[in-house]
Amino acid sequence: MKFLAMLATVGLLTAGPAHAADDRLDWPLRPRPAVMRTFDAPAPNWNRGHRGVDLAATTGQPVYAAAAGTVVFAGELAGRPLISIAHPGGLRTTYEPVDAVVRVGQLVDAGSAVGRLRAGHPGCSAAACLHWGAMWGPASRADYVDPVGLVATTPLRLKPVDAPGRAPLAGAPR
Repeated sequence: MKFLAMLATVGLLTAGPAHAADDRLDWPLRPRPAVMRTFDAPAPNWNRGHRGVDLAATTGQPVYAAAAGTVVFAGELAGRPLISIAHPGGLRTTYEPVDAVVRVGQLVDAGSAVGRLRAGHPGCSAAACLHWGAMWGPASRADYVDPVGLVATTPLRLKPVDAPGRAPLAGAPR
C-alpha cells in the first residue's frame, strides 16, 4: 500500500499542468466588461504581440480574482502596478494596472477583491482599462492563452463541417 501511495505522489508531482475543461475563469470586473483590445498571441513567445485582453473599466473600480489561487506577485513591474495569481493546475493570471489590496503568498478565492484599477493603460481607447492575461507554466517559458476563452460564460462554438465556399471533408455526410 505504501508503495502504491508513493507512486501516486510521484506521478502527481511530475505531471504536467492540467488543461481540464473545468479550469474555467470568472470575469475579473463587475459587471461583465467590454473587450477593448483582443488577445494577439506572439509567435514565437518572445516576439511582439498582445499577451492578454484589455477590458473597459473605470478608475478605482474593484478587480477580482478570476479563480482561486495564490498571489505570487503584487507590486511594480516595469513601472506598472501588477498582480499575478497562480491557480491549481499551472494556470497563472495577471492584472494591470492594479493597486493591490493583497500580498504575496495570500490565498484568494474566485471573486475575491485583489485591488483597484489605476487610470490609464497604454494602447487602450477607454479612460481606464484592465489588462488581463493568462498563461500556462512559468513566465520564463509561458504558453500565453486568451483569458476570455477560459471564462465560464463564454459559449463554445464549433465551426460547421460544410462551410460556404469549401468542399466538404472527405467522408462527411452531404
